[in-house]
Amino acid sequence: MMKLTALEARVIGCLLEKEKTTPEQYPLSLNGLTLACNQKSSREPVMNLTESEVQSTLDSLNKKRLISEQSGFGSRVVKYKHRFCNTEFSALQLSQAQVAIICLLLLRGPQTPGELRTRSNRLHPFSDVAEVESALMELNQLDSPLVQQLPREPGKRECRFTELLSETSDNLSTDDLSVIPSNTDNPEPHSTALADRVSQLELEVAELKQLVLQLKSNN
Repeated sequence: MMKLTALEARVIGCLLEKEKTTPEQYPLSLNGLTLACNQKSSREPVMNLTESEVQSTLDSLNKKRLISEQSGFGSRVVKYKHRFCNTEFSALQLSQAQVAIICLLLLRGPQTPGELRTRSNRLHPFSDVAEVESALMELNQLDSPLVQQLPREPGKRECRFTELLSETSDNLSTDDLSVIPSNTDNPEPHSTALADRVSQLELEVAELKQLVLQLKSNN
């Protein structure tokens, strides 16, 4: 499987995200893509990339045939779109639920099913955590798995999942990766309530940050 660098993963994640959340602005210009890569919300880690760094990453992705360039009539501004999945040029065909999960994992690193559901509202409306877990299972069972489950962290009620497309997964030891087991643990009520509250607060903060950015752009 072709591995993405950390910057390539960020660029592909941003293109997947903006295609869904701001279709009127997609494909993205170099400036727009740089701003998307450096967003303070919904990104982990937060980056501070220059346009030169993003352009170099685009050149690398172009060689891997994972992006394409597009120029509008009467415009000299080159715009970029992904060829990662669900295009006539890509062999990888995923459901919208699967795309949402891959996008979030590329942009924010390992996450629990609960976190993925909370953060996916603008990408795909999961009805419940079970639907997220089903999509994760499908991605894990592909001929070349795209996600893998990590062992449960101490004090946590859910296991996190990581994508297997980028160098991030290479930095995890073999012991850190596991198959998807059935969930038989019973979390403590207090821990469950706290985890749910934290996830909800994260979503509210992200939405407030997005609203502030929109208000600034309209002024």
